[in-house]
Amino acid sequence: KFSELHKSSENLGFQWRRTPFLGFPRTPFLTVAEDLSLYRQSLPGGRPPGRQELRIYDMNEHTFFEWKRSERLTAVLALAFCLLGLGLQRLPGVGFSGKLSWGLALVCLVLLGLSRLSRRHRGWKILLRITQIGLAALVLGLSAVEVWVIRAGHRDESAQPADAVIVLGAGVNGTTPSVALQTRIDAAERYLKAHPDIPAVLSGGQGPGEDISEARAMYDALTDRGIDPERLILEEQSANTRQNLRNSLPLLEKQGFDSYGGRLAVITNGFHMARVGLLWDLPTELVQVPAKLPWWLDANYYLRESFAIVNDMVLRPLLA
Repeated sequence: KFSELHKSSENLGFQWRRTPFLGFPRTPFLTVAEDLSLYRQSLPGGRPPGRQELRIYDMNEHTFFEWKRSERLTAVLALAFCLLGLGLQRLPGVGFSGKLSWGLALVCLVLLGLSRLSRRHRGWKILLRITQIGLAALVLGLSAVEVWVIRAGHRDESAQPADAVIVLGAGVNGTTPSVALQTRIDAAERYLKAHPDIPAVLSGGQGPGEDISEARAMYDALTDRGIDPERLILEEQSANTRQNLRNSLPLLEKQGFDSYGGRLAVITNGFHMARVGLLWDLPTELVQVPAKLPWWLDANYYLRESFAIVNDMVLRPLLA
């Protein structure tokens, strides 16, 4: 059928041209038909009555350097995100950023594929536009959450007094506190020594790869640094931030803390503060005592936190 179309089009005055694809000669199925301008000019009205200009379009007719600028940029971004993901996966503590880079590379490849397919059928073009609008809405939403998380995390109230303290746990590598947990231990030591008469709940259960609970790791470190063990209360059942807060409050109330009128100091990393404030639903005044992380870990966790908040506040309630 293709050869018949080829012959019939030549009889009508069309010229066939082979176009190379990445330096390789094309097969007969990858040719482009172009009408002769002299033939059009020789006919009344420029073309035969009732006939349309014949053009067989091939979505791969151009080399990479002849793609649309947006397609070239998308391909370059996909490659850049892949290389970034490979690099970040080799660095300790920034695994989320590596996975995010791989995800962005996949999104770029999907957009590139839809852009190329949209030249063949209008349905693909509609799907491309819907995907672009959805991604734009997602980016705007996550950006708004990220701005709020950063603003909340940069408020430091560690100079203010409180009636009690909650120190939120983080990962433990065997029996060794992770970098995030170590910074919380350091901040807790400073605050408890500055306010020697208040109790503190050390909150955090035992997760995979942890030989002791997060609360026990904090307890051992703080007592070794001279903090009175009588002031420290272990809460070892929590597996997430919501449980940290819910399980710690009754333990403080047994120590005489007024959960409706007292001041509660919360010690955790800055990126975590926004979620704590979001989950805390009592009139107790919260005093933010942020623990400082190295900048590269801070950037990684701030990125992760916006996704975690969307998961906790949107996805989990919808799936429950």
